[in-house]
Amino acid sequence: MVGIEFLFTALSDPTRRQLVRVLAQRGPSTATELSGSMPISRQAVAKHLTALSHAGLVTRSRVGRDVRYTFEPGSLSDVVGWVQEVDDAWASRLDRLRSEME
Repeated sequence: MVGIEFLFTALSDPTRRQLVRVLAQRGPSTATELSGSMPISRQAVAKHLTALSHAGLVTRSRVGRDVRYTFEPGSLSDVVGWVQEVDDAWASRLDRLRSEME
């Protein structure tokens, strides 16, 4: 399991978030295919995909000479869980404040 810090670091970059979006919509793709829809080089896309892979957000599989990248939605469960915890904590605080003000 990858630490949530790696997930947030990987997702902090707008290019990586765009790559995740594209992979989630399009499905498995190569770096070359992905670079066609990005304003950066294929090599830059490959570096971003490596960072996403280290964070567990994408997996790689070799198909012949191609390396295909696939989005792994389950990897976001830690992020969703953390956001839910923070949301619950703030909702509780706001409820107490609202009660105090009434």
